[in-house]
Amino acid sequence: MLKLYSYWRSSCSHRVRIGLNLKGLEYEYKAVNLVKGEQFSPDFLKINPIGYVPALVDGDFVVSDSFAILMYLEEKYPQPPLLPSDLKRKAINYQAANIVSSSIQPLQNLAVVKYIEEKAGADERDIWAKTHIGKGFAALEKLLKDYAGKYATGDEVFLADLYLAPQLYAAVNRFNLDMTQFPLLLRLHEAYSKLPAFQNAAPEKQPDAPSS
Repeated sequence: MLKLYSYWRSSCSHRVRIGLNLKGLEYEYKAVNLVKGEQFSPDFLKINPIGYVPALVDGDFVVSDSFAILMYLEEKYPQPPLLPSDLKRKAINYQAANIVSSSIQPLQNLAVVKYIEEKAGADERDIWAKTHIGKGFAALEKLLKDYAGKYATGDEVFLADLYLAPQLYAAVNRFNLDMTQFPLLLRLHEAYSKLPAFQNAAPEKQPDAPSS
């Protein structure tokens, strides 16, 4: 059985959980507590030397980084597909995913916001996060307006949705971002909340999530 090293609130892990669910793949959940620093333990560093989640173990093969994991799963388990056959829509999926993974998520991840809070306080931390999330969301609104259907790039769920859903979840639930300025993304957020593959991947549904 596949093993996924994950942290309940990690948006990168969240993407992979959605992908596994969409493809109907069973996996063993291996919790890595980022707050406690378990990602830097010698045992985990053997799995991923850079000390990040997620990491996927498939037999004797280990792959880390959410994009690499999702592309591995796409090649090994091609149905249902995570990418459209249309070349232009495929490119838009890659572009949207990269806006999230390169221009939003790294600027509001745990290490960055913790550092800003230590240096400048909680208020500056929140301003920083909301500013960079908002900048990325404004770009995504413009990018997707001519491609979105029921979901980000049409009426089927694809790679862009796997990246958008966790970032939208974090913006709403963790950073309390005002989403009224991003009507398309708000509509997508509501659409994702109705899909079982997305519901079951949600942070609060994970075995290492704090009990309410």
